Amino acid sequence: MVDVGVWQPDAVPLNAATLVRLSEAADSLEKPDLGLTADERAGWGPLMKMPADVWSPLIAAEPDEHLVRIAKSLTVAEMRLPGWEAGARSPVIAIVRELRRRGSYPKELTAWIKAHTTNRFLPYGSLADRL
Repeated sequence: MVDVGVWQPDAVPLNAATLVRLSEAADSLEKPDLGLTADERAGWGPLMKMPADVWSPLIAAEPDEHLVRIAKSLTVAEMRLPGWEAGARSPVIAIVRELRRRGSYPKELTAWIKAHTTNRFLPYGSLADRL
């Protein structure tokens, strides 16, 4: 009998270095690839669907201006990069909640997000989650 292995994809690297790259991508929002490498674009899509409790500890340690930049990068990435669609699971929602919790949410960010997405859950999440 032959043992059949179970294929497990490499873990998607959600860490401080990943957040730095996502923040840097905000400098390239006009580029189709957001300045991300082919490997990053192909491999990081699953980050978009990771639960908020996975994102929360990392984003809690980030300064406000980085969180705004990451939110913008992820908003555009979801629209532009295949496999990055997240709907109600978008990490942008967790980032917005963190900024609001801190009292640091820029008023103009809501309009910016809405102008750059068709994800109806951005920036605040689903109504059911807020009840």
